[in-house]
Amino acid sequence: MPVGLFRVCLLVITAIVNHPLFFPKENGTVPENTEEIMQKMKEREESLRLEQLRLEQEIADQEATQKALEKAAVVVEESKEEKVRWDMWTALSMVIFLLIELWRQDFQEGNWQDVGVEEDDMAVLGKAFKGVAFPDKAVLASFYEKRILGTTGDMARMREMVEGFADDLLEALRSVCNRDADMEVEDCVGVGSMYENWRVRKPFVCDLIVPFAPPEPYCFRCQTWCSGDSFPPDEQGYGTIKVCRADDDATGCICDKTKLGEDMLCLLHSQLSSTRPSSEMEDLLCFKNTQYLDADQVMKWFQIAVTKAWNRISHKYEFDLSFSLLDSPGALKIKFKSGKSIAFNLTPVVQYENSDVYFISHFPRSSLAADIPSSTHWFLTFAVYERRFIQLVSKTLPANACHVSCLQILSFLHGKQCSLTGPSGLTNYHLKTVLLHLLQARPSQDWAPEKLEARLQDMLKFLEKCLHEKKLYHFFVGNGKVPAELGFPVIFQRAEPLNLFRPFVLRRDIYRKMVDTFHEMLRNMSALINEYTVHIPLVHTNGIRKEPL
Repeated sequence: MPVGLFRVCLLVITAIVNHPLFFPKENGTVPENTEEIMQKMKEREESLRLEQLRLEQEIADQEATQKALEKAAVVVEESKEEKVRWDMWTALSMVIFLLIELWRQDFQEGNWQDVGVEEDDMAVLGKAFKGVAFPDKAVLASFYEKRILGTTGDMARMREMVEGFADDLLEALRSVCNRDADMEVEDCVGVGSMYENWRVRKPFVCDLIVPFAPPEPYCFRCQTWCSGDSFPPDEQGYGTIKVCRADDDATGCICDKTKLGEDMLCLLHSQLSSTRPSSEMEDLLCFKNTQYLDADQVMKWFQIAVTKAWNRISHKYEFDLSFSLLDSPGALKIKFKSGKSIAFNLTPVVQYENSDVYFISHFPRSSLAADIPSSTHWFLTFAVYERRFIQLVSKTLPANACHVSCLQILSFLHGKQCSLTGPSGLTNYHLKTVLLHLLQARPSQDWAPEKLEARLQDMLKFLEKCLHEKKLYHFFVGNGKVPAELGFPVIFQRAEPLNLFRPFVLRRDIYRKMVDTFHEMLRNMSALINEYTVHIPLVHTNGIRKEPL
């Protein structure tokens, strides 16, 4: 019975569950639901495919980025290794360069004057001499005797007259100046070719330099390009002159370098002494708003002072005095009633410390200081030491030595050539520098009078070499072999050699003109000399003279 009842209940429940009212229209909706599901599944599949593609792209990008980073790391590592190798090569190159530079300086200190003066060196030079007929000894001797030798007496008489008048003029200048406010003028010093006895071309012009000093309590403090201060390459050979009070410390007080504060005062320098009125410095011929001596202001003051001095003593003389050249402020000319005239240069200079080196305001008739950086830059002149060196060496040479004759002949030829083709960058000072180098390099017996022809050829070949290399060193600056008897300042001996041809390195037009003038002078040398030479009998190779018919 229970079993049957259970079966009946199970049957009823089954019938109820499977009754169609519980699932109405089930068979009619199944196809629609399937189609929708399939559409959604396709969309989902497409979405998953796109997501897969995006993920694959991201993975690929990440892999590419990772490879790029790894490659960059490798490049950085290689660059570090390369940099280390490069730094090692750079350091090694610098060491080698420094060693070469030290060797060059040592070699230059000992042998820079000897370059180009040995016989072997002379043999490889002289390319410009090919095809040039060089005058023989007889022609040169006749030319020197006729054209040059007779001018020596004229120079001596002119020097004596000019020096006497200049002394009188400077004495009058001192009397018209205010001793408490104006510059103090010292005695003049004769320099240049007139006082070294090698000037040949007329008109003769005496060059006199006039040292001056500031009034008390002021003094000059000079700085040169080789004194340790930084000077650009184009200012080598120049210096500046600072006007200071004599009681100022030359090294500078700490109050000039440190801010002491408003409540602290320097016991050595008061506030009034540290700042001077600009008018006071201008009265001391300084550049505007500075303490540096102005060359233009100095020349204006000097011209005014000379004019006042001449007005005071003009009644004593039977001639007129005037300034002859506008571009050379110290150029003076004496005019006699007969129409004759005498020219001379009176140039103010400042003495460098206790030596005979001077800061010169202007170079008369010279291109040495044609491009002065500013009016506060003064060129240094060693003219006094050059004159002393020639006098000192002359005492050791044979009688009637040919060194002055060589310079006179070369100066004459150069002057004649410039009168034909116009002036060039080559000056008589360059020619004198060549002679000074050869005087130091060659033994005394090489300057005997009978060796005039050989030494003249040496000078021309030395000059040709310098023109080719664009290097002609100043004789005194950087020359450690200057005789101790001259008392030349050591600071200039230890300085780097000063190339006088440096201004022509970048100015090719002037350099080309200078070289062309030199070559033209060589080609015209025989003609220029023969023009001033008496007839010399012809000489056969067997030594027998043949007189003309």
